[in-house]
Amino acid sequence: MGYCTRMASPQEEIEALKSQVASLTARVYFLEQKSVPAPEAQQQAIPAEQLEPPAPPPSGKMPEPPAAPFVSRPLPAAPLPRTSVQPSPLSHSGTTRGDTDLEKKIGQYWLNRIGIVAMLIGVSYFLKYAFDNNWVGPGGRIAIGLLVGIGLVLWSERFRHRGYAAFSYSLKAVGIGTLYLSLWGAFQIYHLIPAAAAFLAMAVVTAATIALALSQDAELLASFALVGGFSTPVLLSTGQNHEAVLFSYVALLDLAILTTAIFKPWRRLLWGSFAGTIILYLGWYSEYYSADQRALTVAFAALFAAIFAVIPLAASGARSTRFPGRSITLTLLPLFNAAAFFLALYAMYERDKPTLTWYALALAAVYLGLGSAIKNRLSVEDADFINLLHVAIAVAFITIAIPLKLDAQWITIGWLVESGVLLWLSVTARADFLRYFAVFALILGIARLLFYDQIRAETLVFNMRFATYVVAIAILGGIAVLGKRHAAQAEMLFLDIAVVGVNLLALIALTLEVSDYFNRQILTGRNAATFYRQVNLERDFSYSAIWLVYGAVLMTIGFRRRSAFVRWQSLILIAFTICKVFLYDVSQLGGSYRIVSFIALGAVLLGISFIYQRDWLGLSTHAPEKTGQGTR
Repeated sequence: MGYCTRMASPQEEIEALKSQVASLTARVYFLEQKSVPAPEAQQQAIPAEQLEPPAPPPSGKMPEPPAAPFVSRPLPAAPLPRTSVQPSPLSHSGTTRGDTDLEKKIGQYWLNRIGIVAMLIGVSYFLKYAFDNNWVGPGGRIAIGLLVGIGLVLWSERFRHRGYAAFSYSLKAVGIGTLYLSLWGAFQIYHLIPAAAAFLAMAVVTAATIALALSQDAELLASFALVGGFSTPVLLSTGQNHEAVLFSYVALLDLAILTTAIFKPWRRLLWGSFAGTIILYLGWYSEYYSADQRALTVAFAALFAAIFAVIPLAASGARSTRFPGRSITLTLLPLFNAAAFFLALYAMYERDKPTLTWYALALAAVYLGLGSAIKNRLSVEDADFINLLHVAIAVAFITIAIPLKLDAQWITIGWLVESGVLLWLSVTARADFLRYFAVFALILGIARLLFYDQIRAETLVFNMRFATYVVAIAILGGIAVLGKRHAAQAEMLFLDIAVVGVNLLALIALTLEVSDYFNRQILTGRNAATFYRQVNLERDFSYSAIWLVYGAVLMTIGFRRRSAFVRWQSLILIAFTICKVFLYDVSQLGGSYRIVSFIALGAVLLGISFIYQRDWLGLSTHAPEKTGQGTR
């Protein structure tokens, strides 16, 4: 009998196919789990025996489908490793993240702000239309505006509690603006309330806005209060001079903003308050100021300056949000404040220079005291910088006071002495910052001495011009000599410049003395042409003689101190004198003057040459030489 095999039914074949699909699915899942480690939670959820692929069915017989979990429920997607795929900056729509951020900024902020303006304009047009058609009387119009403003502020709180803070602040801006406009209309348009009542009501709105800003930690609301507060005097202007009321209000507003900025890190409010104060002050000053109001105006200007001057001290308080010491607010605001206050004083005391000088000196003392107080309260890193900044302001006021108090060459002497004092302070106090101001004052003094001071000397040497040159030479000489002990390596070049400056100023001073001496001889002498020629010959010869003698002295100093730097200066001066003698004196001088000039020049040159030939300095053996960096 032959062996007969039973044929499987269609239903059994379908079940066998399902079993094979489940087996293949299990194999794929198993391979994925081996190539990509699954999280612990998924590894624990699937037993190990379920991850084993089932054995293939025996040939010739379709097995029964196993109860595999892979058939009864969909397979979980295998997690990809986090490092395998980086998020692309390009979304499916083809836009970059930057484009998305720009779109979000436009949608959330710019459209929001434009919407605020549009709402205010629309409400204004609606109210104007209603008013023009006499739909509502004046009192009703103001009442509607006040109710709408209050209602918008209250309604905005619902959005804030639901998490829509930006939209809530937008509604508050519309509401607060409506309140200001309504109060302005009640006073300026319809004259329903007096100026004092409107002023008080606007002040209440400003105070309430500041309170909301503090309670909700919203700088934007504080900005609304700032704008509204400084707009109040403009909106309620009656065209009359009320200096005391105006500036008292501004001072209170500045104090409120300062207090707010102390407890909240809202530095922009300080700049806004400073700008608003300047604008209101300038507007009042250009319109109403007169000399008989000077005392009161100075008092208010000093009050404003004091409020902004104490910002660094207030920022260092125990409960304040400490500003970084090198922040723009603590760096630039004191400078602008000091400059604005002194310019206000200068405008009022332009013709009273002595009083203005005392103000400058008093401000210098105040800023020195502020710098010291700040240094004792702030941290070490912040204190040094801000203290030096206040010292710099004080130095600036002293520099300004010098030309205000002094005249002619005394201004030059004052700046020169100031530079020396600042250099001494920079060394004793170890404040390198002061050296920049010392150099600036020194440049001012020397530039004025050379190009501005036109002093006619009536006596030889013993005159104010020569004394001024002596002061400048002494300052530069002190820098060259004492600077060796304290100057850094990078500052050695400036010591060399100081040495050259000493020699140049000395030569200029001596040359001017000779020139003035012979000019006096011409003015007091005879009118004969031969006399003029004789005096001119003597003057030209004296120039050559002074330069030659000075060069010889420099060469002697260079030899004794073994300084090649000094000797090179001497050689340059002697070379210049040689050019003068051969190119000018030989044609202009005559007789004995020409003979003496050439003989003296030859003697000096031979003497110098003899010293070099004898090699007294040991240059041929490469002895140590002091080249450059002054006479060290």
